Amino acid sequence: MAKYEKSPDALAALDAEQFRVTQEGGTERPGTGKYLDNKAPGIYVDIVSGEPLFASSDKYESGCGWPSFTKPIEPAHVAELRDTSHGMVRTEVRSAHGDSHLGHVFPDGPQDRGGLRYCINSASLRFIHRDEMEAEGYGDYLDQVEDVT
Repeated sequence: MAKYEKSPDALAALDAEQFRVTQEGGTERPGTGKYLDNKAPGIYVDIVSGEPLFASSDKYESGCGWPSFTKPIEPAHVAELRDTSHGMVRTEVRSAHGDSHLGHVFPDGPQDRGGLRYCINSASLRFIHRDEMEAEGYGDYLDQVEDVT
């Protein structure tokens, strides 16, 4: 079983925006994230710890300006915390092992897919294409990713 953790080396490899978002709870500007329009098959992992978070098969266009997913690929890797910042009550989403701020989850997702919208910052993620998953140690999740067309 893979070990996922936050390390000084991983933190040192982050650019300023990735650090601000994952370590300081920041939010990237809507519509600017590198993975917003990504339609390739694969998985999204925590940029700090590498723990698998979301599958491309659960990604959808919500119109919110950030990549949106209907569910985590591995629920144990996603922690949900009450967030009362900015005068709102929301549910923050963090990676369980890396403790990276990922974004927020809202109850306004597609009803036919569970009703949740995980609104996630691209700066918190690293995308691994389906063709690279086995080589990078994520082969166990291939069954959760749509076939390459």
